[in-house]
Amino acid sequence: MLRKKLVFGALVAALTVLPAVAQHSAAPAPAQAASSPDQAQILKTTEAFVRNLFGWGPTFKLKVGPLSQSTASDFYLVPIEVTLNDRTDNGEVYVSKDGKTLFRGDVFDMASDPYASERTHLHAEGNPAKGPSDARVTLVEFGDFECPNCRQLEPFLQSLFEKYKVRLVFKDFPLEQVHPWSKTAAIGARCAFTQSPDAFWKMHDTIFGNQDSINPENVWAKLVEYAGQAGLNTDTFKTCMASPEAAKAVEANQQDGLGLNVNSTPTVFVNGRPVVGGDPNAIAQLIEFELTQGK
Repeated sequence: MLRKKLVFGALVAALTVLPAVAQHSAAPAPAQAASSPDQAQILKTTEAFVRNLFGWGPTFKLKVGPLSQSTASDFYLVPIEVTLNDRTDNGEVYVSKDGKTLFRGDVFDMASDPYASERTHLHAEGNPAKGPSDARVTLVEFGDFECPNCRQLEPFLQSLFEKYKVRLVFKDFPLEQVHPWSKTAAIGARCAFTQSPDAFWKMHDTIFGNQDSINPENVWAKLVEYAGQAGLNTDTFKTCMASPEAAKAVEANQQDGLGLNVNSTPTVFVNGRPVVGGDPNAIAQLIEFELTQGK
């Protein structure tokens, strides 16, 4: 199950987005229907400790609990919701059942696959892909066509096919707040994929290759031009761009990314193992590791 750990140390005057960290464990037991006096005291003590730990005064509104059983038998899982100036963030801590110890971080059930949940939620099918379908290693990239780091990563990703038998899947994750034409480009690439899966990769490469010459004012015209260069029917392409279907596909990928705690691009999952920032050394190391498993 995917979770966030509570990392509120930077919250002094305002809320910041919690770092996205996957918490892997067996499904926790359902929350207690009603708190016993001991549990009520644990919740009260937890709130007081957390307020003191982070310096949260009365202007911070906290909702602590309900308690539920964590993977660690001697600890409760305690959700915490904090609100300041109409902004809310959430996280979790673990509190011992004797009410004396609190910790933050990841808890793993060593009897289970630590990345099973990520693999389940990647939803790679139905997205542009290259490489053999029976490859032992699948890389799923959440990318943004306006992202300079994504462009820089592309030559490395392409080089992997020369060294390994891998499959690469591209999922859209346009960061619209900082990249104003990224979603339009994602829709255009999705329309290319709809008309011709092979043409998607031509569009993909052309958009990244011309990233510096695209802007919010010319992006539509540029995409139509690139579609023609990729051999697509430009009238069909324009119709697709104006319809809601392609946008919905892009938004579905965005939701998948958010569900996996993706908050930056590129983020690459190597058989479910996340590499935030797409560090080439980390990706290569994980590919090598995955290829050695079962040998």
